[in-house]
Amino acid sequence: MMRLTAVVALFPDLRESELLAWVDRGWVHPRPSETDWEFQDIDVARVRLIHDLHRDMAVQEETMPLVLSLLDQLYTLRGQMQAVARAVQDEAVRNAILAALRE
Repeated sequence: MMRLTAVVALFPDLRESELLAWVDRGWVHPRPSETDWEFQDIDVARVRLIHDLHRDMAVQEETMPLVLSLLDQLYTLRGQMQAVARAVQDEAVRNAILAALRE
């Protein structure tokens, strides 16, 4: 877990107020504590993604929710496809899928 100031320190051009705005907008979901925010590794990765999208790829703030939503959907689909790939390795499942496709 990392605190807000530690996360901000990872990015020389990121202000604390900007990161808090991302939290307020729901782009990042750290856990609130009594005096600060607690960022898990996944939250820090999300901050890095948003930072890169905004700084390096010039994604505007009004476009960011759409981009993040599409990326979230893509990651979800990727996980689902990995589950399907694991299931298809079972011969019985593979045969059932092939039979259903022939109908």
